[in-house]
Amino acid sequence: MAILEGIQIQNYRALQDVTLGKTLYEREQDALPRLVTVIGANGSGKSSLLDALGFLGDCLAEGVEAACDKPHRGGFERMRTQGSVEPIKFEVRYKETPTNARPISYSLHIACDAQGRAQVVYERLRQRRKGQKYGQPYSFLELTNGQGYAWSGTEGFEEGTGTGTGAPTAREGSERVPVKMKDRQVLGIATLGTLANHDRVVAFRDFLSGWYLSYFVPELARNPSQAGADPHLDRRGENLSRYLQYVERANPGGFRQMLERIGKKVPGIIDIKAKTERDRRLVLEFSAQGFPEPFYQQDMSDGTLKMLAYLLLMEDPSPAPLIGIEEPENGLHHQLLATLAQEFKEYASKARGPQILITTHAPNFVDALTPDEVWILDKGADGFSHLTRASDVPGVREMFAEGIPMGSLWYSNHFGIGNP
Repeated sequence: MAILEGIQIQNYRALQDVTLGKTLYEREQDALPRLVTVIGANGSGKSSLLDALGFLGDCLAEGVEAACDKPHRGGFERMRTQGSVEPIKFEVRYKETPTNARPISYSLHIACDAQGRAQVVYERLRQRRKGQKYGQPYSFLELTNGQGYAWSGTEGFEEGTGTGTGAPTAREGSERVPVKMKDRQVLGIATLGTLANHDRVVAFRDFLSGWYLSYFVPELARNPSQAGADPHLDRRGENLSRYLQYVERANPGGFRQMLERIGKKVPGIIDIKAKTERDRRLVLEFSAQGFPEPFYQQDMSDGTLKMLAYLLLMEDPSPAPLIGIEEPENGLHHQLLATLAQEFKEYASKARGPQILITTHAPNFVDALTPDEVWILDKGADGFSHLTRASDVPGVREMFAEGIPMGSLWYSNHFGIGNP
């Protein structure tokens, strides 16, 4: 499964210029691990960081103006960092599963026209040529103000020596194609990513479109949904019943084993069984300690239902390449958080497991992590957010090696940042 090696975000709310992991311009940094956790005080920019990831996905799916105008964003000018006249910029670096795969970098700049409508002003997808270790990666998509070019074909370019300059030349069966976007609110990768002869664009589009952000709402998950089957749990959890129906239909034996595994991890639950109602809806029947009669998901507490949803999410047979979760600790007992963090770590470490990015306020959750899995967001005197990897804070690696958990270091303010 592809992995996000790093992302740079500029001029997005308080994220005036933050970099997470390795990018085209921060090549000396380490690539992001499979589990990334961002901590920090209220208002430090954690929600903006997750929303920036969601914004990229919305731009791809709906266009940049529609993505900016979503109610919680309020339009381009409300999103752009106060005082900035520069575009909102993203630099994304990702890599396909093989360890020797060459990373691909994607640049996206969004500004507004004279009428205040958001539009794409720059877009570029690039990768180093085979054998190239230094110098600028070669572009196989580059658009400025909607015009530019893209390479078609499976490889698109190779080292060229015929000109004596080392310039790349087209491989047989590939060509450099002029591109002019009719609608500058649409990403070039959204259009070209539907064409099979632009293989790298297709691969990156599939990677970006697969990102999943969880904003679980217990009340929505508690209500039984209509009969039907959905292959994935949606962002708010309201299709929980349909997701279960899909898993049960696809693999009945595996579904029963899944319920047994989850039943052992949800506190107070003895057994979980699936029950099909007369209208063909699937509901879960829970047997709990101290109760002679079973109960259903409508009767579960917010915390228990949330724990159930996260465990079900981690049973998805075809997970998203990147999963973002905001404050999973809300509604959960503090003693469950280290267990939940460990579950996420194990899930992310699986061969087909996703990469997971989590924001949290909970030291108990952070206790289960390593210095390389924790980043600290802190708002400076200039009002902008600054991002620091915990392992880069002097003394943190040494104290962790001596047996002091990361959450305890944070709670005791040994980071020196990330607290009110």
